[in-house]
Amino acid sequence: MKLIKFAIAGLALSSTVSLASDCQAPTKPTLPDGASAGMEQMLEGQKAVKAFQSSLMEYLKCLEPEMTAAQTAAEAGTEGAADTYKSIEETYNAGVSMEEEVAGEFNTAIREYKAANPS
Repeated sequence: MKLIKFAIAGLALSSTVSLASDCQAPTKPTLPDGASAGMEQMLEGQKAVKAFQSSLMEYLKCLEPEMTAAQTAAEAGTEGAADTYKSIEETYNAGVSMEEEVAGEFNTAIREYKAANPS
């Protein structure tokens, strides 16, 4: 019975590794320079950030089954699964950090825009 569980965990892990190649991380958008951008450029930047966030959410959702399978395999004692899980987790966390970075950069651009264009 244990052999079957390990075989299933190994199969799940190997199939999710192939899924990883299907998961494509989005590219960070080019953001406007708030100090010199016009309103139209800022709105385009906002659209780019929203599109990036949407693509990033799809990317993270794509990683989740792979991460779950790797965690299950690691808990079952499958060789190398813990390292695979750690790698996927780091990739996932890097995606979250990238979203925070883009949001922070765009918020800075908004503050710069408001400073350069007081009402």
